[in-house]
Amino acid sequence: MPRVLVIIPAYNEQETIVGVLASLKKHVPDYDVVVVDDGSADQTASLVRANPPTALVRLPHNLGIGGAMQTGFKYALRNGYDIAVQCDADGQHPVEQLHLLVERLSKDDTDMVIGSRYVADSGYVPSFSRRVGKSVLSRLVDMLIGGGITDTTSGFRAINRKALKVFASRYPDDYPEAEALVIMHMAGLSAVEIPVKMLPRQGGVTSIRPPHAAYYMIKVGLAILVDLFRRPKGIRGEP
Repeated sequence: MPRVLVIIPAYNEQETIVGVLASLKKHVPDYDVVVVDDGSADQTASLVRANPPTALVRLPHNLGIGGAMQTGFKYALRNGYDIAVQCDADGQHPVEQLHLLVERLSKDDTDMVIGSRYVADSGYVPSFSRRVGKSVLSRLVDMLIGGGITDTTSGFRAINRKALKVFASRYPDDYPEAEALVIMHMAGLSAVEIPVKMLPRQGGVTSIRPPHAAYYMIKVGLAILVDLFRRPKGIRGEP
């Protein structure tokens, strides 16, 4: 069996983190878990410490989701894990379906498996700003790299060790999910998606609000275009 690490980036998630950890212990007890506390000012870190054997990595400052995830990828790579799964701390990701990502990745014909809200009718209804942002980024990514990924902004995803090596070396700083697909493509790696049923945020406040939607699309779109002219430290041709 592959060694699997669940990476949870967390910033001020004291309302939900205990519930997420409890769900992981219930549904995937054989997977290891690390919480990357991204400079939280609340009790997130203390609550994680009170829930062994979960590992905790504390960042001294808030780096954002990209910095937190890259920290998790480095941790996974250095500790010899075969698969890393991103799982949000706000309770939106369906932990009971996490094993489906790992099982699909274990078929060894892809390097990333994305849990998609849109590849099938899951009943998920995003806000207008999220629908617009998702649509624009999905079309941009598909135009540049193909693959037909419908949910480029989903953070519920699993990657293998080849992708770990790429992302541990370079990962987008801000709103990283769509841009990460381009970085993978430039490194000769591939991604597929499977349907999952997402949940509403169980607590806390989202960082992507309607006033930020336009900024989000422009920033990520420009970053993706820049990536096309940068050759990442990839592993093309590596077995």
